[in-house]
Amino acid sequence: MSQGPPTEDEDEIGTLFDELEELEALVDSPAEREQVRDAMRAATEVQDSDPVVFGRVVWGFDRSDLAEATLGSLLFGIPMAVEGGTIDAGRHIARHPLFLLGTLVAAIAMVIGILYVADIQDVRVANAIFGFVPRRLVGVTGTAFFVSVTLLTSWGMVEWSTESAALLESLSICTVAFVPMSIGAALGDILPGS
Repeated sequence: MSQGPPTEDEDEIGTLFDELEELEALVDSPAEREQVRDAMRAATEVQDSDPVVFGRVVWGFDRSDLAEATLGSLLFGIPMAVEGGTIDAGRHIARHPLFLLGTLVAAIAMVIGILYVADIQDVRVANAIFGFVPRRLVGVTGTAFFVSVTLLTSWGMVEWSTESAALLESLSICTVAFVPMSIGAALGDILPGS
């Protein structure tokens, strides 16, 4: 998806965020870092008053982002919940644990690609968990997985059991549905430009 060249204002906001991120890495005290973060939030608020949807800096992860990710998960996930192929694929990867792991890794990699690599929006990492795990990544993937488990369980597509084979099968079916749901959650989160 080509957005065309950024406007002068978009370039300036992006440059401002780059400079503030550099400053955040240089300051010594937690109080100084918080001041830099406050400046970043203020810049985001100024930018949010602009009606432009694309080209804004996307920073942080709040309840509106959670709502957008949930909606995106549902839009992409409801077809998976009613499709019998989801159960067949889930049963298959339950018998091949490396496929289960590969499916999870591929889904997370696609979300990273959508959020941080595809350059659909200028998505910045704010207040990373443990200093390196982006909150937006955790929020988007966590939302998608929660919606997957909740939807498939409530619609009777999976049944949770204490038996390890049945538990693995239910987890695998939810993981198969998680793949498109995570893509939907990532797109739902950043496309509105919040």
